[in-house]
Amino acid sequence: MEEYRPEQKQPYTMVATLTGDAKAVFYRKTYTHLALAVLLFILVEVVFFQMPGLLNFALSLTQGWTWLLLLGGFMLVTSYAERMALNSHDRNTQYAALLLYVVAEAFIFIPLIFMGMMYAGDGGMHIISQAAVVTLSLFLGLSAIVFITKKDFSFLRSFLTIGFFVALGLIVAGVAFGFNLGLVFSGGMVVLAAGSILYQTSNLVHRYSEDQYVAASLGLFASLMLLFWYVLSIFSSD
Repeated sequence: MEEYRPEQKQPYTMVATLTGDAKAVFYRKTYTHLALAVLLFILVEVVFFQMPGLLNFALSLTQGWTWLLLLGGFMLVTSYAERMALNSHDRNTQYAALLLYVVAEAFIFIPLIFMGMMYAGDGGMHIISQAAVVTLSLFLGLSAIVFITKKDFSFLRSFLTIGFFVALGLIVAGVAFGFNLGLVFSGGMVVLAAGSILYQTSNLVHRYSEDQYVAASLGLFASLMLLFWYVLSIFSSD
């Protein structure tokens, strides 16, 4: 999880110093790009599910250590995309980073969506829709907390970093020793994702410069998809 740190030499205007109207424009652009990123994710996912070779390849990576390799590759790609966006004021670079992140998310979601649909039978799409509604409701509620209270949640950074390392360790242990992490782990990750949404939304208010609304939408998209992953995992396990 990256935090943008503007260089002293750069004359970029920080969102926190803007007038109310200018802030509103930045927020509107950010959430518009977030909505477009979600729409693109859905479209890419649909395309992926129409490609049997890619679908079978993604499903073949869900067993044992290959799943860890997939997660490791995903983490490298998404970390690179986050750095691209957060460390650049070039619009094209930020768009390229967001596109890379969306495609990576769509690929790693293939097994979870597939298993959710298969295990749920005819109710597969209904479960996915329910998980999406719950995720969106939680996301909107958490975002509202930040905007209403205007509190700086940057203090969550250390807790989130520790939490993600602990989660990664549990995932590795689960693969190594062959145990299922279960609903308790998924519930804990929902809490961690909620904290990430608070943190990223707080960054939107306090940490970005005026021209970084694409980068800001990437941060929000990452947290939203993390929340969706574990909400969907919980719904699929019922």
